[in-house]
Amino acid sequence: MPESNGSSVLLRCGHLFDGTGRSLQRDQAILIADGRITAVGPAAEVEQRTPPAAERIDLGEACVIPGLIDGHTHTSLLGDRQPYVVQFAASDELMIAIAAKNLRRHLLAGVTTIREHGARNMVGFTVREAVRRGYLMGPRMLVSGRPITKPGGHFHFCNETAADAEAVRQSVRRLAEQGADYIKIMASGGATEGTDPGVASYSLEELRAAAQEAHRLGRRTAVHTRATEGMRRAVAAGHDLLEHAEFKEPDGEQHFDPELARAIAASNMYVSPTLQGLSAYPRIVELAARRDTGELGEEEERELEERQQRLEARLAVFRRFLDAGIEDRIVPGTDAGVFWVEFGRIGYDLELLVQAGLAPADALRAATRTAAEAVGLSDEIGTIEAGKVADLVAVDGDPTADIGAVSRVLAVYQAGNLVT
Repeated sequence: MPESNGSSVLLRCGHLFDGTGRSLQRDQAILIADGRITAVGPAAEVEQRTPPAAERIDLGEACVIPGLIDGHTHTSLLGDRQPYVVQFAASDELMIAIAAKNLRRHLLAGVTTIREHGARNMVGFTVREAVRRGYLMGPRMLVSGRPITKPGGHFHFCNETAADAEAVRQSVRRLAEQGADYIKIMASGGATEGTDPGVASYSLEELRAAAQEAHRLGRRTAVHTRATEGMRRAVAAGHDLLEHAEFKEPDGEQHFDPELARAIAASNMYVSPTLQGLSAYPRIVELAARRDTGELGEEEERELEERQQRLEARLAVFRRFLDAGIEDRIVPGTDAGVFWVEFGRIGYDLELLVQAGLAPADALRAATRTAAEAVGLSDEIGTIEAGKVADLVAVDGDPTADIGAVSRVLAVYQAGNLVT
């Protein structure tokens, strides 16, 4: 990450969404020194506290929001529609180059912090260190390193397989020693060939071993599970965050389980539904745009209709999940890098959260304050308050009324520095 140049900067903006729960504020200013916010509030008041030599930047009618947090990415994958077996044919060195491209694109889209949810060998650790040293331009990175999975399980090509509870504990210790910020474990199959997303892959004992060992070492956990039974075991095992949480059964269908949903709500777990990734939403947007211009053939019309039906089925289940009481613990995660999901499109996730029933302000808060809480960085990022890191995004429009404004990025500040 770039370091602050040490000088003071005063940013004035027409509107401010600070992420604290207050309504949109008008005619605001943010004073920044040494990469942190030293004052925020009505422009006239902050101006009085600003040193005469400070740089003054007027963002006009732009709305400033906290830097966005993407809770689920795969930085070494391209998101170019190729299956995993093709993407993982690349060398580790090429994957690092791919990550460099992806990170820049995400940062320019306003994402200033990410969780890297699984890369091969030491790729994730290497990329994080390159960003820390300023060799690569990108968001702040929290990395899991290699996801723990069964032999032949989902993402087994990342090379951290564990067949039983003791092997899981050893994997957690190894990853923590190598510098993993958190631990990820695959509790069901996924899109990896030969695995089944509707079937749980680890037993309760094995998932409990992962949670206990990670917590003993001061690491939070994230559990990949599309399967209902995997979700159930992850809750019972005491994990911190559920990824996907699709309520998928072995028959391949989604069957909402209200009792399980209530248990998740009562557990204080966070949930990253990865709505964009599971629905191939970018493909729906692409096809819908071409339909509007009369460019779709019959086959693509059918594809669009089928994808829209699958999306609505997913949103219907997720709406019931929200009603169970998890609205305040949703963490947007793009799953960028897989199949149809390119980097730089976090706005799609927020659009889908709004389609699912969240108010635009609540969807935006999920990608800022709530996500910061989920990853353990709420003291540093997630809201625009004095003392916090000056990760800021200026957007065109009012995102509390039109969530699409999040995708109209005018400027990004990372630790107080303008990203270009």
